[in-house]
Amino acid sequence: MRTPIQLTLVSLSLSTALLSGAAWANTSTAASPAASAAVAAPATTATLGTPASPATAAASTTVPNGEVIDNPYGLGALWAQGDAVAKITLLILVLMSVGSWYVIFTKFLEQSRMRKHGQAAQGDFWTAASLRQAADGLDAASPYRFIVEKGLESANRHEGLLSAVDFNTWVSMSLQRALGTIQSRLQDGLAVLATVGSTAPFVGLFGTVWGIYHALVKIGMSGQASIDKVAGPVGEALIMTAIGLAVAVPAVLGYNWLVRRNKAVMEEVNAFGADLHAVLLSSAKK
Repeated sequence: MRTPIQLTLVSLSLSTALLSGAAWANTSTAASPAASAAVAAPATTATLGTPASPATAAASTTVPNGEVIDNPYGLGALWAQGDAVAKITLLILVLMSVGSWYVIFTKFLEQSRMRKHGQAAQGDFWTAASLRQAADGLDAASPYRFIVEKGLESANRHEGLLSAVDFNTWVSMSLQRALGTIQSRLQDGLAVLATVGSTAPFVGLFGTVWGIYHALVKIGMSGQASIDKVAGPVGEALIMTAIGLAVAVPAVLGYNWLVRRNKAVMEEVNAFGADLHAVLLSSAKK
C-alpha cells in the first residue's frame, strides 16, 4: 500500500507530465502559424504597433457568471471554477483545520488552568488543620479538590460490606479511579487531532486526483493538450495537495505537543494523589 507521500509524488509527476505535454503541443502547433503570418503580411505587423503581451492577456479571466478574477489560477478561481466535489473537499479541509485549532487552544488553556490549580494545592493545602479544611480551601473546579473529595468519601464509606476490604486497598482503588477520570478528561479532543493528522493528506490527495481527472477530461474534449486547458485543473490539484498538508501538519504537531504537556501535568497529579494516600492512611491509624 502506498503512503500519502508516495501517492502525492505520483500525482505531482502526472501533473508535471501533463504540463510538459501541453508546452510541447503549444510549441509544435504555434510554429507554423507564426511563420506564415511573418511571410504573408510583413507590412501589417509593422503598422499595428506593439502587440498585446500574453502575460497581460492572461492576467484576468471571466467565469461563466460574469465575475472577473485577477488571478485565474488562485484560490478564488479554485472556488469559482470548481465543481461540487471540489468545493465539498475544500470545505471538509477547512472544517478539519478549524476543529484541530479549536482543540489545540482549548486543551492548552485547560492544561494551564490545571497547572495553576496544582500550584495552589501545593501552597497552603498541606499546612491546613484537616483534610476537610484543606479541601474547602481549593477551587471547586480544581481536579485536585476532586481527588481529595474522592479520598475523603472512600475513607468515610469504609463500612458494611466494604469493611471486609483492606482500608489501604480500598483507598488506593478510590484514588486510582479519580486519577483515571482526570486523565480521561485531559485526553478529550486528542482523538480529533489524531484523526485530522492521519486523514487530511488523503482528503487533499483526493482533491488532487479529482483535479487531474478534470485536466484529462478537458484534454479529451478539446483534442489538444494546451496550457490553457490543463493549467486550471492541474493548479487546482496542486492547491488541494498543499491544503491537505497544511491541515495535517499542525494537527500532528499539536497532538504530540499536547500529549507531552498532559504527561507533565499527570505527573504532578499522581504525586499529589500519592501524598494524599499516605495522609489518609496515617489519619485512619490515629
